[in-house]
Amino acid sequence: MEPMLMKNGLAEPALKRIADGLLAVYPQFNAEQFMALALKGIDELELKQRVTHIIEVLQQTLPNDFAQTAALLRKLPAHWDRGDPKDSLRGFAIWPVTDYVAIAGIEDPQIALPVLAGLTPLFSAEFAIRPFIEKHPDLTWAQLHAWLSHEDEHVRRLVSEGCRPRLPWGAQLKGLIADPALIIPLLDQLKDDDSLYVRRSVANNLNDISKDHPELVLSLCQAWQHNGSVERSWVIKHATRSLVKQGHPLTFPLLGYTAKPQLELEEFALLNHQVTMGESLSFALAIRAKQPNQKFVLDYAVHFMKANGKTSAKVFKLKNLSLDKDEMFAMEKSHSFKVISTRKYYPGEHFVALHVNGQEIARLAFNLSL
Repeated sequence: MEPMLMKNGLAEPALKRIADGLLAVYPQFNAEQFMALALKGIDELELKQRVTHIIEVLQQTLPNDFAQTAALLRKLPAHWDRGDPKDSLRGFAIWPVTDYVAIAGIEDPQIALPVLAGLTPLFSAEFAIRPFIEKHPDLTWAQLHAWLSHEDEHVRRLVSEGCRPRLPWGAQLKGLIADPALIIPLLDQLKDDDSLYVRRSVANNLNDISKDHPELVLSLCQAWQHNGSVERSWVIKHATRSLVKQGHPLTFPLLGYTAKPQLELEEFALLNHQVTMGESLSFALAIRAKQPNQKFVLDYAVHFMKANGKTSAKVFKLKNLSLDKDEMFAMEKSHSFKVISTRKYYPGEHFVALHVNGQEIARLAFNLSL
């Protein structure tokens, strides 16, 4: 079965949905021209290139007066075909439309921002809001605060997701990477939101911030723990996941783990020392608690060979454990070296290491051949 490519979320069926929706709110819309221009050369483009291409076509086929276009787009949700519920990429169709607002309406934020609020439930306007944060900060931050009490969870999520400093696929907000102070009051208001969709975004935003300001995030999470709910505890755990992988020492007591667990590694052995691409590395481990009530995070890291002959580690989840004195945990684990698009493999000596609370406790070498 051919793998689903994300760029196919912006192929002819999505373009037809865009054309039909715009025609419904704007009878003068030249749907045939839009389709012809949008389809031209689209097969050679990757996902984000397709977004840019479709925006350019929208600029050619929608009214030049943004106020007029904004009035049309405010009506669009009522006429929008949301696509096949079985299609995991069906939301992509509205993406070029929301990002079009960020280009055509960048000089009219008071008109454009309400349009984004109306469109964001159809997919997400998290990419489109970012140019307004950069170019019109005072007005946009005021709007984000106003949206905190919006009745629609998608709009409330836009508040937290749109100002993520390191939003995947989005332009980095370098000012907020350097100083995230403006973000914190927003997240503080949304941390107990009724919607998991919103709370997950709050956690993801904090996880972004933790990559540059770990102590700030840990201090905030410690404050949030007081009289916190189960839902808020989940936010804290999800927000600190990168700090767990990095082994930041203050993270583990915050999450209820033993600060310095007393353990004995009784076994750590490779079941195969030579791995060929397409195969798996297998290893066995056994670890015993030396004191009562030892709670800890057990992970492993693979140190991959790079082109320059050095290695770079990536941490993978194993188990969150709670062991009593003399209690032992043992397991065998396999790590696949199948070809994936997100990593380039190089032959040579690699390493696999065990981590307890983010700290390496043992390392073994193996050889990868292509």
